[in-house]
Amino acid sequence: MSESLVVENIRNTAGESVTLLIEDGRVAGLGPAASLAISDSAERLDGAGRMILPALVDGHIHLDKTFVGLPFIPHIPGETVAKRIAAERELRRTVSLPVTARGGALIERIAALGTVAVRSHVDIDTEIGLKGLEQVLSLRESHGHLVDIEIVAFPQSGIMRDPGTAELLHEAVAGGADLVGGLDPAGIDDDINGHLDAVFAVAERHNVGVDLHLHDGGPLGAFELRQIAGRTIALSLQGRVAVSHAFCLGELDDADFGKTAELLARAEVSIMTNGPGPVPMPPVKRLQAAGVRVFCGSDNIRDAWSPFGNGDLIERAGIVCDRQDFRADDDLERAFDLVTRVSGAVLGRPEPLSIGATADFILVDCSSIAETLAERPLARTVFKAGRRIAEAGRLV
Repeated sequence: MSESLVVENIRNTAGESVTLLIEDGRVAGLGPAASLAISDSAERLDGAGRMILPALVDGHIHLDKTFVGLPFIPHIPGETVAKRIAAERELRRTVSLPVTARGGALIERIAALGTVAVRSHVDIDTEIGLKGLEQVLSLRESHGHLVDIEIVAFPQSGIMRDPGTAELLHEAVAGGADLVGGLDPAGIDDDINGHLDAVFAVAERHNVGVDLHLHDGGPLGAFELRQIAGRTIALSLQGRVAVSHAFCLGELDDADFGKTAELLARAEVSIMTNGPGPVPMPPVKRLQAAGVRVFCGSDNIRDAWSPFGNGDLIERAGIVCDRQDFRADDDLERAFDLVTRVSGAVLGRPEPLSIGATADFILVDCSSIAETLAERPLARTVFKAGRRIAEAGRLV
């Protein structure tokens, strides 16, 4: 017999009273109670009049980098991406707590705040090899009841400047990584074609998607975006390629932005932003108007790249609002979509709370999505696959 759970006395985002029917961890119905075929034997849960929202999906995180679980480690400044990479490698050699412990602590933290799925980039280079990947794969087994983990094999130290990494990327994907990554083909490897050839060769051979970090700015970054989009179309990878950060999109003239956005839209290349600090940010509305899918993630949380971050995606959506001057209710709803519906779609998840979708959701005592982003309530009840996993910021 199937296991049924009825969550009653809840409100949807339109303020209507609804009931959620869950069968075997999946949504079987959401609407007026009278419209649902509810078994007399179903377990019932009183939602206490709270609003139901999709659970959160983090489109960009680094489970292998975090220092969560360690005593506070002071930040080591680095003026360039290359210097930060070098500093991180030095620091990495001194950290004794394994990824399974640090990454596990981070997963438990974000799950308690309502995140039920992530895309985690995992460093692959000739020094660390596949050790980080193996530990994140272990986390996928040990913590999969809390968070679904999608893994990107990420060449943090470059490909061309770190001979042997290209082969490791092939091994990583063959060994369990879901996508292949890349990093600043010009700024780090000084070889746009060589770097992208290596990345897309892995994608083509193993039939996987791509998610590249791109910090290179201005017209150079835009040129690289168009190269990525062109290769995406050539290999029929539309909808399976993302570029993370893409700061350049926030500093282009109209002509360069227009032709770049048009090609990104045609190639169905998605853009991830974390609402970064004092650097240009991709213009969310302008990209969406051009047909480009934009999503959001936490990026670095308490690691060598930043001493900040708490893994709260509702707070992260609020940061995006501040950076983009989003103030109206519909703009706050737009930002919430970036950490739920859109990020979920990038990870290949169905429309949240649709019939047949995994019953991942949160309950909050707010009147609207806009109030939720403004208030950022810690009092959230989190459900993963129809099971209550967290209450008020703590796992249960």
